[in-house]
Amino acid sequence: MTLRQLAVFVAIADHGGFGAAATALGMSQSSASHSLASLESAVHGELVQRTAPVRPTALGETLLPHARATLAAARAFDAAAAAHTSAAVGGTVNLSVPPTVARGLLPGLLRRWHANRPDLEITVFEAVDDEIAQWLENGTVDAAFLIDPDPLPPGARLVATDDYQAVVRTDHPLAGEESIELADLLEDPLLVPTSGFGPPIARLHAMAGLPYRPSRLIRELLTLLSMVEAGLGVAILPSLAASMLSDALTLVPLQPLLERQLVLTGPTTRPWHPGVTTLVTLTPGL
Repeated sequence: MTLRQLAVFVAIADHGGFGAAATALGMSQSSASHSLASLESAVHGELVQRTAPVRPTALGETLLPHARATLAAARAFDAAAAAHTSAAVGGTVNLSVPPTVARGLLPGLLRRWHANRPDLEITVFEAVDDEIAQWLENGTVDAAFLIDPDPLPPGARLVATDDYQAVVRTDHPLAGEESIELADLLEDPLLVPTSGFGPPIARLHAMAGLPYRPSRLIRELLTLLSMVEAGLGVAILPSLAASMLSDALTLVPLQPLLERQLVLTGPTTRPWHPGVTTLVTLTPGL
C-alpha cells in the first residue's frame, strides 16, 4: 500500500466519483482507477461501490478513517522534516470550522496568518459543529475550531467567546430592545438548526425554567435564516451569526445569558502538524 493509493481512496470517497477525485488530485481518471484497484488487491476486498455516486463498501467504511489518519500523519511528517532544515514550516494545513466561525471570525484570521506565513497554505472545510471533532480525530483535517471542548485540549488556544441571541425580523415587536427574556419568544414558533445548536438552546430553556419545544428543525443555517426572514418564526443563534444576517434580520441579546467558547486546536490522538502549532501561535487568545 502507498500514500498515493490511500489519497486516491479518500478522494473518491469524498468526491463521490473517480473523475472528480482524479481532477482534485491532478491525475487521470484511469490512473485513479488503477491506484484504487491496486489498493483493493492489497486489502483483498472492494473498497467502493461502483455506483453513481460512488460510495464506500462496508470494508471501505472500516478502513477510511485509518486512511485519513495515515495521510494526516504523512502531512505532519513532511512538514516536520521541512521545518528541520528551514525556518519556514510550509505545506498545507486542513482546517475545519463551523459556519458561524467561518463567516464571523475566520476571514480576519486568514489575513493575519497569510501576512505572517505566506508559505503556509490553509485549506478550509466548513462543517456542522458535531462533525468537526470527528473530522479532527479521524485525520480528515489537521486543525479545527471546536465549540466548548471539555477539557481544553493541550496546546489549544481559546480564541473568542460569544453568546446566544434571538434572531428576529427587523419589524418584529422585540427588535431594537437592549435585551429580552427568553420567555418573550414563547409566542413565536422556534426554528432550531440541527447542526449542533439543539443542546445549548435546550440548556438555555432549562436555565430559564421554560419548556423547550422547537417548531421546526432545520439543518442548513441559511435556510433557517430565510425562514425567519419569511416570517415563519424566530431563532436563537450565537452572536457571531450576525455576519450571516440580511438587512431584514437582527439579533437581540437574551436573558439568561449563555456563552460559548471558540477554541483553535489540533488533534488529541496524534502529533500536531507543525503548521497547526504555527497557526495557534499566531492567533490572539483571550
